[in-house]
Amino acid sequence: MNRFLLASFAALIGASAAFAHVGSPDVFFEGKAGEYRVFVTIRTPQVIPGVAEVELRFPEPGAEQVKITPTPLTGLGAKFAPTPDTATRSPLDPQSYTGSLWMMSSGAWQVRINVTGSKGTGELRVPVPALAQQTMGMDPKMAGALLALMVFLAVGIVSIFGAASREGKLPPGEQPTPTHIRRARIVMAATAVAVVGIIFLGNQWWGAEAADYSRKIFKPLAVKPTLNGRFLNLQLEHTGWMQSPAFDDLVPDHGYLMHLFVVAKPGQGRIWHLHPALASNGAFTQDLSSLPAGRYQLLGDIVHRSGLPETVVAELDIPADIDGELKGDDSTNQLTNGLKMVMESPATLKAKSLQVMKFKLLDATGQPATGMELYLGMPAHAAVLRDDFTVFSHLHPSGTVPAASLAMAQPADGKADPHAGHSMSAAELPAEVTFPYGFPEPGNYKMFVQMKRAGKVETGVFAITVTN
Repeated sequence: MNRFLLASFAALIGASAAFAHVGSPDVFFEGKAGEYRVFVTIRTPQVIPGVAEVELRFPEPGAEQVKITPTPLTGLGAKFAPTPDTATRSPLDPQSYTGSLWMMSSGAWQVRINVTGSKGTGELRVPVPALAQQTMGMDPKMAGALLALMVFLAVGIVSIFGAASREGKLPPGEQPTPTHIRRARIVMAATAVAVVGIIFLGNQWWGAEAADYSRKIFKPLAVKPTLNGRFLNLQLEHTGWMQSPAFDDLVPDHGYLMHLFVVAKPGQGRIWHLHPALASNGAFTQDLSSLPAGRYQLLGDIVHRSGLPETVVAELDIPADIDGELKGDDSTNQLTNGLKMVMESPATLKAKSLQVMKFKLLDATGQPATGMELYLGMPAHAAVLRDDFTVFSHLHPSGTVPAASLAMAQPADGKADPHAGHSMSAAELPAEVTFPYGFPEPGNYKMFVQMKRAGKVETGVFAITVTN
């Protein structure tokens, strides 16, 4: 099947055909645009250039006009924003808006949300990783129709040239002579060779274009883990992506260059949230806490200087028990001193839609726990894992956006507060937290929620079933 002609015909008749958060590419964020609290969902394009779908929900009334603009996250492109698009208000819910934005190149982007209404004006900037994830396929029925059309046109071209050579100069009613017929056959043969040559060259050109685009499909960095006693060494490795960044361009996120989640396999019965130290360019080391022998999934979150986040993934076999202890901000799933964590979320969690999940930490008497502290600068952290490890997401109360990327998106005047509503002093920190998130597909998940109290990180573990 000729890919070149199929694609060309598709264009003529109007046919259209790891990142961070493994298997969960969409962006979910809760923030404030001035005085307007807003939940943001950005469904990232799977091909680049591509269209991102933006969904906005304002919990309180007041917003009257919403404009959205895409720009690169950093660099000159961030300083010269295009004309904004006006988001469309939902006819069913006046506090919901939707819009579509083109993202023209791979890399770290941002969506600027400008709101005007009864509370004045406000702006919110939300980082978005725009990365080609796949090559879009063509519907088989459409491909079959285009193939038939290609054959019809090719045969038609040969026939037209033959008829023109055979009868084009004959007077009306005169029959072609054997000489005319022989000449027409020669012309038809030459035309057929030319048509086949054009198809072949077009296919070669299209194949080269497809190969070039395949190099643009995002391939996250790999990581090679090795065990040296109770020390875990991690070496980042390039995978050949066209924009593979250097290993020395990582920036701290919540104070650390890497957030490493170590998850027991199978069953996800235990999880460790660790913070390896940089040993050399692209190499990290971690003094492990107590881990029993077995197989583990490693998921390491990093952020590049461009603002682009990645999650590196590997497996690790531990042949014998490791006798270590937690240090600093490292943590595992445990609840101490009779504490209990409960989930107050919708009775039914549906895939592909924004959910706001609420969790409370209770003391031994069933009352909200006191003595709450910030954990890595936030009221809580969470990790979401599908039972087959095809989905992983590291969440904050503001959503899925890394704090380092969020800081890069803010204007230099420092007036915008991307964490408004989530930043607070320890004295006023409640024993409850919410996370905005959208599960990418139905299935069985585990959610690990971490809150800090009295100097200890307390982790609640929740089994979640997500439906269509």
